[in-house]
Amino acid sequence: MSVIDFESLPEKVKEQVMRLQQLQNTLQALVLQRQSAELELRNVERAIEELEKTSDDAVVYKSAGPLLVKRDKESLVKELSERKEILNARLKVLERQEERTRERIRELQSSVQKELSSRIAG
Repeated sequence: MSVIDFESLPEKVKEQVMRLQQLQNTLQALVLQRQSAELELRNVERAIEELEKTSDDAVVYKSAGPLLVKRDKESLVKELSERKEILNARLKVLERQEERTRERIRELQSSVQKELSSRIAG
């Protein structure tokens, strides 16, 4: 197998390789954001489930920084349901961005591999 010096590559290929690295970093950030949103969504869903198990007149508290604030169950369920909707929408956006980024990475990898193969063969 031949080794190609990066500096000897055409400028177009160098730019593609650098763009590929940028896209991989972007993908990594998107994956982390998606995982974080999924975790928050699971926590919100669990909180809603727990609230639904309580009676309507139960005393409930919401964490607000270092404080616990007394809230009525109905407003808390409404707030959590709204947060759940926002998180679901955010997840859909992140999943689309992630897939587009993965596709762009595949395209660039293919292009770079073709260029490198032709340089090795040539």
